[in-house]
Amino acid sequence: MPSAPSRRSLFLGGTAAALGTPLLASSAAAAPAEAARGGDRHVMPGADVAAAAGWKLLRGRKVGVVSNPTGVLRDASHVVDSMAAHGELDIVGVFGPEHGFRGSAQAGGSEPEFKDPRTGLTVYDAYGADAAKMATLFRKAGADTVVFDIQDVGVRFYTYIWTMFQAMVAARDVGASFVVLDRPNPIGRPADGPLMTKEFTSGVGLKPIIQQHGLTVGELAGYFNGELLPQEGDGEKVDLEVVRVRGWRPSALAQDTGLPWVPPSPNMPFPDTATAYAGTGYFEGTNLSEGRGTTRPFEFIGAPYLDYHFSDRLNARELPGVRFREGYFVPTFSKYQGKTCAGVQLIITDPSRYRAVPTAVAMLAEALKYDDFAWRKDDWDKKRPYWVDKLSGSPRLREMLDEGEEADAVTSAWTSEVRDFDRTRRRYFLYR
Repeated sequence: MPSAPSRRSLFLGGTAAALGTPLLASSAAAAPAEAARGGDRHVMPGADVAAAAGWKLLRGRKVGVVSNPTGVLRDASHVVDSMAAHGELDIVGVFGPEHGFRGSAQAGGSEPEFKDPRTGLTVYDAYGADAAKMATLFRKAGADTVVFDIQDVGVRFYTYIWTMFQAMVAARDVGASFVVLDRPNPIGRPADGPLMTKEFTSGVGLKPIIQQHGLTVGELAGYFNGELLPQEGDGEKVDLEVVRVRGWRPSALAQDTGLPWVPPSPNMPFPDTATAYAGTGYFEGTNLSEGRGTTRPFEFIGAPYLDYHFSDRLNARELPGVRFREGYFVPTFSKYQGKTCAGVQLIITDPSRYRAVPTAVAMLAEALKYDDFAWRKDDWDKKRPYWVDKLSGSPRLREMLDEGEEADAVTSAWTSEVRDFDRTRRRYFLYR
């Protein structure tokens, strides 16, 4: 594979170095101690680092910003507002991903192009835009530098990283530089889950990375630039700068950083949601409710046809770092709107031992024991009708479970994929 690209030392503070983190070992091992002393209270996201320097890196450039409500400084003000108020900066446009720049749209939605009332800037709808359309938007705005600042949740099927990928390709194609204002990965360094395959790529997984990648968006941008952009279009890389987070260690979860949690999307209200979502996002591909329309999406899992045996059987498995509370809920929207669902509330008891993907596979194995269980099918996609195949990257997960394979056998099927991805991703680590 191509070697890791060089990065500018002015804002990176040095070169990337491998951490030697054991594969699949939880990066949350130090979390209890960090919580006891109040967490890493001096963590500064890349946006705060750049703002403290008076946004010097953006002076003299025509800047387009890809962001959403999570692009905030520690004082909770938005980076676009901060940039727009700075007299020496030329901000030419803003580009909103899924859910929109101001975050008003639900899953699968976006905000149409509008004039932002606070800043007067044009906000373009970039959700679902491929590189060609993104390039058109960048040219329309007149951007020669594209800034990306969005809080990711560390999971392949969360769409913001693919907005970043398309924006990187587009920036390269129009001759613009690309700046990532880095933020902590809220679920840390662990790498787990199956690899995306070419036949099942979609908006929830455009390229072959594993499900829980364990990288910050800045590190992932380096990975994209070194491993994937050379395979796109003319094969060149983008001029990439990453403004690193200061004072953060990958052993810290979001709860331990002292940073405000701004929901990255309407159904990601808490840091614990992100931790669970890395696995329970699979339930979007079933006829069980994944908890949308409740106060704890992706932590409540259920359906009208489940019963108390579901929680009993899951607890009997003694899965590490998690317990399952028998729970009942009535979704206010989405699946089973207005109907009582039986199921579980997933409670993470020990983040240092919890493994999101194997836990979700075990939950699926138990759900399949109910006669009414079904995989969600998309009528619009005749060749690839099962949504869970797009989430997991191939039919393997679904087919192995349908054939009665044990959960451990299913998760063991992608061990080599995780190992190979881990070996490559270490070249792009920015944090010790």
